[in-house]
Amino acid sequence: MYVWAYLDVAGEEIGRSPRFAAADEAEDWIGSSWPELLENGVLAVVLVDQDGDKRLYRMGLGAE
Repeated sequence: MYVWAYLDVAGEEIGRSPRFAAADEAEDWIGSSWPELLENGVLAVVLVDQDGDKRLYRMGLGAE
């Protein structure tokens, strides 16, 4: 299972997305959801593989 961890300006986790069975599903979801997340104070996200408890990559949502 995959989930996006939401990060604030300090890099602290402030929430998580719904869970997805595959990484490509998670990536499709963030592709359409990032504007609303940014509007709500999420400045970056980290894709997390919950099965291996591994952070796969981090992505900023605004201009960095």
